[in-house]
Amino acid sequence: MAEVNNQMLGESISAQFGNQVLSVEETYGTLDIVVEKSIIIPLIKWLKTHDKFQVNFLTSLCGVHFPEQNDRELSVVYHLHSFINNIRFRIHVFLPASQLEIPTLTTLFAGANWMERETFEFYGIKFIGHPDLRIILNVEDMDYHPLLKQYPLVDATRTDKDDKYFGR
Repeated sequence: MAEVNNQMLGESISAQFGNQVLSVEETYGTLDIVVEKSIIIPLIKWLKTHDKFQVNFLTSLCGVHFPEQNDRELSVVYHLHSFINNIRFRIHVFLPASQLEIPTLTTLFAGANWMERETFEFYGIKFIGHPDLRIILNVEDMDYHPLLKQYPLVDATRTDKDDKYFGR
């Protein structure tokens, strides 16, 4: 049996899901796969139950805000790992700011529960079907999402700080 590597994984995902896979790239030795929202659950289920790939661990799930990208302002990033094959990779799903909803992964990985709650809390992304989607780290009556890049990092009256040094 051939060893599982990034090229094999990328080609297999592309062959299985076709044009719903938007891009497959390798960045610093890690495979980055961008897919449409509609296939995220079938894709991860396929990877988890696949005889060869056996992706059995969700390392992390997080959000990223790209305010300059029209209709792709937010991204949900899934960091997955196969302990059997010792391969790690990322799956990205981009969402428009007007439709911040994506299916929950808690049906496949119980550990997604708190990661999805944290992503909801900090970015406002709603995970449809989540068993208990509520704030866990901030005050309950918080009415904004603090990691969105629409808020200044420092007091505007300060002259010793410049947002461009903080990724803005």
